[in-house]
Amino acid sequence: MTIAAAAPTLDIEQALANAERVCARHGARLTEQRRRILEQILRTEGVIKAYDLIRALSSDDHSIKPPTVYRTLAFLLEQGLIHRIESLNGFVACSHPGERHESALMICDGCGRITEFHIPEPVSRALDSAAAEQDFAIQSRTVELHGQCGECRRQPRDST
Repeated sequence: MTIAAAAPTLDIEQALANAERVCARHGARLTEQRRRILEQILRTEGVIKAYDLIRALSSDDHSIKPPTVYRTLAFLLEQGLIHRIESLNGFVACSHPGERHESALMICDGCGRITEFHIPEPVSRALDSAAAEQDFAIQSRTVELHGQCGECRRQPRDST
């Protein structure tokens, strides 16, 4: 099982260059707007929501509109550059962009740290088998695990 920390440990420029290559391989372009939004996601520790992106990327003289952000997020998801975290209604950079993989996300409810890891093949096959037994066709798979990271568990609890 491969475990990789989410965006904070990435070299931003290297990640953006890799995103350019991923898009080019798919016959798509990482436009300046798409690049700015992806860069903001990469720079965010933990999850970022669409309206946080709007606030972060808007200024007094230029406002980014919600439809633009949502279209860009859809594009970045399609290219495999980010993941949507359903339970938090937000997004995080993919730690393995451009690689075909099924991931699960461990989300620390204490500090917000998100760690991505690949779902082992036996687990993936077990999910497929369970779905087939129920005559269910899986269209997408998002595995989110909520809990507390080791660092948060080791911190003394406030007794007030």
